[in-house]
Amino acid sequence: MKQLLTITFLSLISVTSIAQNGQSMPEIVLKDLNGKNKNMAEYSKTGKITIISFWATWCTPCKKELTNINELLDDWKEKYGVELVAITVDNSRNVPKVKPFVDGQGWTFDCILDVNSDLARAMNVLNPPQTFLLDQSGKIIWSHVGYVEGDEFVLEEKIKTLIVK
Repeated sequence: MKQLLTITFLSLISVTSIAQNGQSMPEIVLKDLNGKNKNMAEYSKTGKITIISFWATWCTPCKKELTNINELLDDWKEKYGVELVAITVDNSRNVPKVKPFVDGQGWTFDCILDVNSDLARAMNVLNPPQTFLLDQSGKIIWSHVGYVEGDEFVLEEKIKTLIVK
């Protein structure tokens, strides 16, 4: 019950201080699922609208959110030029489960391992799922904690506000 109350409370928080500050992604190097180094700051330099989603294999709402976003992602890429980056906060004991899970889901977006929670700490992520939206200049313009069915449509509305007609 206590965990449920904590999750409910966290899901009510919609904007974190880092998003309010309009910051870019921090200069932290992590590994992707293939062991390749990825500097997280590079995602602020793509010129694309970027969704950064913190998740874990043990987090049911996280997996549901990414599955639902993935179903819309091709359409969002075409309409808005969006990219999605999933940052797993699974620890070293659980990280061997990540690649098989991602492969089993057929996810083709970038998945990054934050085994020591370095990026999560830098971005004030307390508990997944937490989603950040970066504008085309790489600034964090919105953040949302938690997931309930339909939140992906709220995210799409935020994305639409970034499209210049």
